[in-house]
Amino acid sequence: MKKDEKTTKIAIVRCDIVSETCPGMACFKAFNKRKVHFSDYGEAEIIGFFTCGGCPGRRVFRLVDSLLKHGVDVVHLSSCMLMEGGYPKCPHIDEIRQMILKKGVKVVDGTHH
Repeated sequence: MKKDEKTTKIAIVRCDIVSETCPGMACFKAFNKRKVHFSDYGEAEIIGFFTCGGCPGRRVFRLVDSLLKHGVDVVHLSSCMLMEGGYPKCPHIDEIRQMILKKGVKVVDGTHH
């Protein structure tokens, strides 16, 4: 890392229902290889990986508060929350996105798709 380059601190929020069948491997693989929605990052680390807590995203508000204490810069909404087809698209995605933005944290739609 260059002396003046800041490490971007990333968190990923994912669907609670999908977490029962998905270990998150594709999200981490995309991050580790800097693919798809992680391609623009230089020095970065994942500091949080959590589920929404179930509809309507009841856990997001508290967990983002906790992550702010650790300097989170951006929260990615996992691909499973956004896709239509294999999984149902999250019906609360807009409210979850707004909850995070109101905390002053940048939001990126997607991880590996």
